[in-house]
Amino acid sequence: MNEIRNLVENSVGPCVSVFMPTHIAGEQIRQDPIRLKNLIKEAEVRLVGMGLSSQKTKQLLSPINKLLRRTFFWRHQSDGLAIFSAAGFFRLYRLPVSFNEFVVVTHTFHIKPLLSLLASDGRFYVLALSQNKVRLLECTRYSASEIVLEDMPERLADVLTHDFERNLQMHSAAPVRQGERSAIFHGHGRGIDDTKANILKYFCRIDSGLSELLINQQVPLVIAGVDYLLPLYAKANTYKYLMDDGVKGNPEELSADELRDRAWAIVEPHFLKTRKEAIARYQELSDTSRVSSDLTEIVLASNHGRVDLLFVAVGVQSWGTFDLENGQVNLHQAEQPGDQDLMDFAAIHTLLNGGIVFALPLKQMPSNAKVAAVFRY
Repeated sequence: MNEIRNLVENSVGPCVSVFMPTHIAGEQIRQDPIRLKNLIKEAEVRLVGMGLSSQKTKQLLSPINKLLRRTFFWRHQSDGLAIFSAAGFFRLYRLPVSFNEFVVVTHTFHIKPLLSLLASDGRFYVLALSQNKVRLLECTRYSASEIVLEDMPERLADVLTHDFERNLQMHSAAPVRQGERSAIFHGHGRGIDDTKANILKYFCRIDSGLSELLINQQVPLVIAGVDYLLPLYAKANTYKYLMDDGVKGNPEELSADELRDRAWAIVEPHFLKTRKEAIARYQELSDTSRVSSDLTEIVLASNHGRVDLLFVAVGVQSWGTFDLENGQVNLHQAEQPGDQDLMDFAAIHTLLNGGIVFALPLKQMPSNAKVAAVFRY
């Protein structure tokens, strides 16, 4: 979600969005730079068509052009490459998705091809709790990125050490040798209870910080930690979408990708159930004003935060313009200079306003529509 916000906030047109398949091995690796070169030429034609000067066009495309000369770069790819370039802004993503080869030049970045990775029915969080570090990972089925946590409480080890020193007593046993004695630690029941109470307070502080970070989100959260910590955190938790099961064990011993894979086994059944329930909800409300498959209505509703559930067909675009000042939506049969994919607009603003987006094959879409929505009111 942070990456979506980053792309949206830096969508100061003209914006160039490039998508292409890439290859991990084989002769086709040599063809990938050629594909990108052709897409750059197409972007150049479109930028000039929008009235951009030759010099500014060259500056805008310069970061992408530099990739053509980086031999090492092309030898370390995934299945797909997504590139976003605007004045003073450049991002690229190697992703496990084989995109169709195309370029979009408009006033905003084109993000919808990423929805299979970023949509709410494929995105989840993992909160890894260990003695030395608290980590929050934002994950999809194929990716995991750590979110920097500001103003989080001290390490759990500090809480445990403090209680250990306060509540455990060292008693003398019989001398082993002259001048030596062995140490025996006895834990008191009250001390153990105090430790649990302090850990619970510690977790409440973490929960408070997460509540601000995850506000208006409906994304599953999986806790990773040793057995005795999971029920304690569940007691402190106020986030509605905490999963009942967690990743058990010391998360310090697991990489971000390993945590993601173990958490995915927990959230995948949840996603399938959520998707089925969302489609059923759309069908139940099909005879009311709470649902729509009219793109104009959906664009307007998404801009005002009214869309609760949005279904968009993968690989389908609907070109047009949306005038934010007067709320005017104009749909076009074919892409025109300055157009944006209005399905893309609806998906982005649904996510940013806390709604859920499902990116589905066209044959799985409700009512066989290319876009469909359930409104909050």
